[in-house]
Amino acid sequence: MEDRVKLTVLGLSYNQLQSGAFALLLAQVDGPYRIPVVIGAAEAQSIAIRLESITTPRPLTHDLFMSFAQAFGIRLREVFIYKFEDGIFSSELTFTDGERQIVLDARTSDAIAIAMRCKAPIWTTHAILEETGFIIEEVAGDNHGESESSITPDDDVMAEPKPEKFALEELEKLLAKLIEDENYEEAARISQILKKKRGEI
Repeated sequence: MEDRVKLTVLGLSYNQLQSGAFALLLAQVDGPYRIPVVIGAAEAQSIAIRLESITTPRPLTHDLFMSFAQAFGIRLREVFIYKFEDGIFSSELTFTDGERQIVLDARTSDAIAIAMRCKAPIWTTHAILEETGFIIEEVAGDNHGESESSITPDDDVMAEPKPEKFALEELEKLLAKLIEDENYEEAARISQILKKKRGEI
C-alpha cells in the first residue's frame, strides 16, 4: 500500500496526435501530478456522460456491467493501474462478494468508466506516476482547475453555430435532442455550456 498513489478523474480532451482518440486526464489526489491516458471514442463517451451526470435513455455497456454485478451482490473494491509498457497502461479490477475476492485484468479506460459508476477508488504506483505524469505549474485560469469534470475540446469544435451564444431554453432543447439521438459526447459538451451559463461552475 505504501507504493500506491490515489488518482481521480480530472477531465477529457481531444487527442491532437491521434484521430478519433481522446485523452483522459487523471490527477494525483493531494498532489501536483497529472497522467494523460489515450482512450477511444466509445470509452470517452461513457466517461463524459458520467462526468456530466447525463441520464441516458438506455444503459450503456458500463452501466449494464455495474447493474449486473450489483444484482448478484458483487462490489468493485478498487481499480489499480499497475503497469505502463510500450505506451499502454494495464489495470486490474478487484471485486468482492463479501466472502471471496477476485482480481480481473481490464483495459484502463473500461476500468475507470466502471470505477466512476461504482464510486470505487483508482490507484497507481509512484513509478508509473513519475514515468508518465506531468505537473501543471500555476495555471489559475485553466479549465481543469475550475472543475474536475472539465471537458476541453479544440477551439474550432462547434464553430458554426456557437452554442455559447444560444439561450438557455435552446441549449436545453438541444441537450434533450442529443440524448435522444444517443450522441452523448456532444451532449456532455452542451451540458458543460449549460452549467456555465447557469453559474453552476
